[in-house]
Amino acid sequence: MPAHYHLPGLFEFYELYRIFLPIYRRHREYFYPWCDIGSIYGAPPDSIWSGGRVEYGSDNPEEVLSLLQEYHISARLTFSNSLLQKEHLQDLRCNHLCRLFSEKRGPGNGVIVHSDLLADYLKSTYPNLYLVSSTTKVLTDSSDLAKELAREDFQYVVPDFRLNRCFDFLRKLPSDRKDKVELLCNECCDFGCHARKACYENVSRQNLGMDTPDFPCPSVGDTEGYRFSKAMKNPGFISTDDIVDTYMPMGFSNYKIEGRGLGSALVLEFLLYYMVKPQYQIHVREATYLDNMLDLF
Repeated sequence: MPAHYHLPGLFEFYELYRIFLPIYRRHREYFYPWCDIGSIYGAPPDSIWSGGRVEYGSDNPEEVLSLLQEYHISARLTFSNSLLQKEHLQDLRCNHLCRLFSEKRGPGNGVIVHSDLLADYLKSTYPNLYLVSSTTKVLTDSSDLAKELAREDFQYVVPDFRLNRCFDFLRKLPSDRKDKVELLCNECCDFGCHARKACYENVSRQNLGMDTPDFPCPSVGDTEGYRFSKAMKNPGFISTDDIVDTYMPMGFSNYKIEGRGLGSALVLEFLLYYMVKPQYQIHVREATYLDNMLDLF
């Protein structure tokens, strides 16, 4: 069974994927044979059900879905707002998106959720959409993860990245539970951070339109922002070698790549690192940038 990558920026990086996906189709020899694209996730701007990150990018869900349908890739709406109330369930924009995603043919589309209130609403109103339990729940205890995996509501569950190395627990999971685990590979957040849930809740307030400043991250060195080189040193980081040598032999096949809210150039580096053979990375990079006179500064 191949490794299925779940990639960031369904709307935010539409222009990147519009260029990258034809390369992925035409030049499969560039890519590792043991992996494919399981889904691309995200949400358009100003979606009050959104969570995890405040997003920008394409505001045309029809063109986004058309692109993914052409390449037979599942699309996921990131509706992981943790602070939703009953009155928010009638939001016209978010309901329109769910209706649109549930009606498209091809591979099934899904919704990443945090709120049980929203999960129950989606199950009854849009049963064609599969549900993913969001990493914003910050499931850092293996017993909590076991309970979440036992819930029939969810087709996938994304644990907190700090459980990535709990091999005794992960190894003992039944195969049907392993199929549901979606491991977060490239988190840059400090491994000992105690403010992760509060940070996500702050983003939920912002997406609900509350006048809320950005969360003051307490992590040391946060002023430099996300650095892939820093993420690679994180104790929870999952490398390509880890996937091939450790996690796939244990029976895990789903891997989430974070990156919403970052630049498309950095997301391209994630795609190159996780999917493209080293000798062909320059080919994909050149084909993606298109302009050989590109100036970075």
